[in-house]
This record gives sequence, structure tokens and C-alpha cells, in this order.
Amino acid sequence: MRAKSVTEQARRAQIVGAAVEVLAEVGYAAMSFKLIAARAGLSSTGLISYHFRSRQELVDEVSADVLRRFAEFVLGFLDRSDTATGELRAFLRANLRFMRDHRTLMVALTQVRPHASGPGPEDDLRGMADLLRAGQAAGEFRAFDADTVAIFVLALRNGVLARSAEDPGLDLDLCERELWTVVELAVVG
Repeated sequence: MRAKSVTEQARRAQIVGAAVEVLAEVGYAAMSFKLIAARAGLSSTGLISYHFRSRQELVDEVSADVLRRFAEFVLGFLDRSDTATGELRAFLRANLRFMRDHRTLMVALTQVRPHASGPGPEDDLRGMADLLRAGQAAGEFRAFDADTVAIFVLALRNGVLARSAEDPGLDLDLCERELWTVVELAVVG
């Protein structure tokens, strides 16, 4: 397989960016190569088909691109904490701030994630449960089943993100404070 030229990489990035905007605007079900081509200013949908063999390949690339950006953003918050409590709070804060600062990306991600290959909810659950277990081992968190509480914490986070996708006026700063209060009460006791 040959390496992609800079021009090919730029065109793929242009198509992914247009797909993100279309997904955030009309949703997964209504997304089409025609809408993406128009948004990207392409002369035909054939240019999309040249760079992406299928709708699934494009969806997977959109998901991977947004998840890369999201991970970089979240890791920037986590690097500042040396406790499980601090990491948990930073993780939740980063999620909501990414939604506030990069709403189009997060709305697009919520649209494609159920349809994309690659990392899924199981990876999120495993990571959250591991963080909760680390907090228990350090004596920061009370005794509870980490796998079950991980489901609850991520469901709360996902609920806020889903509501924010539907309501651009949702006060994410208030949601961040209240989400942390609920989670802290649940894990610290």
C-alpha cells in the first residue's frame, strides 16, 4: 500500500471536517455524500468515494479523528492531577468543557459512535472502573463495586452530553458543578 501524499491527506481531512459539520447539523441518518461534498465545496461525490471506500470507512475516520482530539484535550486535564479524585474530577470537567468548546465535534461523535468501528463504550467503562479501583486502593473512595459505579458515572456524563447536543443553551458550567457534586457524593460517601 502506497503512502498518502500531503494533498491526499489534506483532501481526506477536508472531507472529514465537512462530514463532522453535516453530522452535527442533520444527524447520522440524513448524512449523505452529496451533503458532505456540498459542504466541502467538492465538485462531485466521486472525490469522497476516491478517498473513502464506503460510508462506513468515512464514519470510522470521523469517529477516530474526533476521539483523537478529545483524548488530547482530556489528557491535558489529567496530567495535572496526582490523585484518583483529581483525575476523576478532571475527566468529568474535560468532557463537559470539550463539549462547550468543541460542540460540533461532540455532536458529530454522538451521532457516529454507535455506528463506528474501533473503541467503544466497553473501553470507557474499563478505564473508569480502573480509575475508581485506584481511588479505592489509595483510600480516597469508599467501598463499592467499581464496575457498577463506572456505569453510573458514565451514564450521568453521557446524559449531560446528550442533553447538551439537543440544547445548545444548556449551562455546561452549572452541569459540570452539579455532575461533580453527584459523583463525589457517590464515590467518596
